[in-house]
Formats: sequence, C-alpha cells, structure tokens
Amino acid sequence: MTTTTSRQGSAAAEGIALQEVATVLQTGNLVFSADTTPDALEQRLEKACAGALGHTTEVLVRTAAEWSDIVDANPSPREAGSDPSHLLVMVMKREPLEDGVKALQAHPGPERIEARGRQLYIVYPQGIGRSKLNGAPGWNKLGCRGTGRNWNTVLKLAALSA
Repeated sequence: MTTTTSRQGSAAAEGIALQEVATVLQTGNLVFSADTTPDALEQRLEKACAGALGHTTEVLVRTAAEWSDIVDANPSPREAGSDPSHLLVMVMKREPLEDGVKALQAHPGPERIEARGRQLYIVYPQGIGRSKLNGAPGWNKLGCRGTGRNWNTVLKLAALSA
C-alpha cells in the first residue's frame, strides 16, 4: 500500500488506475496499491491533477514501510501518547535544508522541531492555531514544500497502509 497526500489526489487517482483507492476522512490523503515507484507515482499524480484541475499541485507519496518508519522515528513519544493533536509530522517533498530547519528551531516560542529524513516533527504545546511559528521566516529556507498531519492521522495512515 502507498499513501499520497494531496487534496486533489482522489480525482487524479481515478484517472491513472490505482488499485484499492481509499480516502482517509477529510485529511486530503489517499491509501492505494500501485505497481510503480513513489517518484513515478508522484509525477503521474501531479500530471493527472494538472489535467483534471487546470493547475499544478505537488503530490507527496510514502510507502507503507515509510509510514511505519515515520512512526518509529518519532522523537516525541511522550507527546504522541499524551497530546497527539499537538504533535505534527510535516511530510516533505525532499529532505529539508539544514539552514531552514535551524532557522525554525531558533524561532522563539515553546515549539520543538526535529528533522528526520524527509519529515519534520513539530510539537506545538500551546496548539497550532496560536503558534507564531507558522509565520516564521525559516519556512522559506527549507528548500521544499510539505504538508502537515497530526499524530492521530499519521497513525491512521500507517495502519491503513500496512
């Protein structure tokens, strides 16, 4: 099973004949089976979204094994257990640039950020909506885009992908 994160992914998936396609609540995620590489799937889905919607969007694909690794690599197990809605995993298109990660880590505030491969793990102890980290200049220094999912959604994606 493979998972994609894209708001427009469902319509695009229909056009490229993915198998066992399921949407995951209102998360913008799809879980599906496919017989090709994640990179090739990203390209196919991005092209299908552009054709169906008339504009480009980035699609991020992770395999079942990668979702399992994302769960295992969590640097904040305490928060995952006690306050999972305030633990966010930002799935990135590529590994973020170190300068951007350091800039975000240096931002004043209670948030904690850890980079692990193509993911950022962010703890928002006072909630995401009130955080000043969201407008911090470090985001534009990461060198790639990503999409965030709270820990409950990450666990659901990992379970459905397995």
